[in-house]
Amino acid sequence: MDTIAYLGTEQGVITAKSADGHAWEIAEQGLNAWAIPEIAIAPDQPNKIYAGTRGDGVWVSEDFGKSWKKPCYGKRGPGKVRCVTIDPHEPKRIYAGCEPIDLFVSEDEGASWERFKNIWDLPFVSTIPYPVATVEPHLRDLVIDPRDPDVLYAALQVGYMLKSTDRGKSWRLLDENIDCDVHTIAVNPATPDRLLIATGGNGYRAGDAPGRALYLSEDAGETWQPTAMNFENEYSVPVTIDPHDPARVYSALGRGAPGGWRKRETGAESTVIRSLDGGRTWEESAGGIARADFPEAIVADAETDGRLYAASRNGSFYGSQDAGETWETVPLSLKVRDLRSLVMANA
Repeated sequence: MDTIAYLGTEQGVITAKSADGHAWEIAEQGLNAWAIPEIAIAPDQPNKIYAGTRGDGVWVSEDFGKSWKKPCYGKRGPGKVRCVTIDPHEPKRIYAGCEPIDLFVSEDEGASWERFKNIWDLPFVSTIPYPVATVEPHLRDLVIDPRDPDVLYAALQVGYMLKSTDRGKSWRLLDENIDCDVHTIAVNPATPDRLLIATGGNGYRAGDAPGRALYLSEDAGETWQPTAMNFENEYSVPVTIDPHDPARVYSALGRGAPGGWRKRETGAESTVIRSLDGGRTWEESAGGIARADFPEAIVADAETDGRLYAASRNGSFYGSQDAGETWETVPLSLKVRDLRSLVMANA
């Protein structure tokens, strides 16, 4: 059985394959004209993937990334897509979060889309600023409660979080005791009231947030507490819950905002960390990942317990065979300008 890695980059989607989890080769590369912030794999169909493009909506491939089509071509739909989420309760239902802040849903695998206009009913949304001239405030991540398809959580870049309990008909702002710069939301499948978020540390650097990069909720987002405070780094993106053991969680931390990494020889000064108790306490991995790199994505192999992969923003690829105890460089030459997402399947 091959392991398939789909990598979203600033210049398209890369499909890489491995027969043994160690030796890798690039099999396909497509959608090269577009930045791809996120990719989603159809359940039980490793050949079928949805790619959100930052400018031309959601595209789909049914042959492992060899060819692509836009299901809603010529129809109204999302434009600058920042996240793509397949509903685990109904695989034909797909959500697309956008830049500027917007959310669309498709009930027919992307052939048609409906816009959630009511997100803008929250007065706060129209006031969200963004300090980067080339980026607007956006909906960066969306997750669905594994028990209930009506419960949605949305991450707003520098705009905290939103929660809906009626499948998007209405929304509530979650902004108490967390950083405003929410990047990623993870729901623990074993205990879905336990949420973890990774943030960019904007509020911490401004003195407005109690934690640094990671926050934990034990009551479905009603209250939050900082976690991983034993580390000084205050920037994070990946939060990965191990499918083989939901108590194992992985993340990566960087020091300062990404703009500063390019100005210093030491780069991101990153640290890969692991929790063995669902995110309450954290420890550092034993090493093997260059500290100048920042692991933008960490993925656990669904077939092999303990096997992990991490892809850094500069294209470096790493693997672990022991649940993050140690890491080694994976020999896969990824010549990319900026890597943004990684998802994996077995076929």
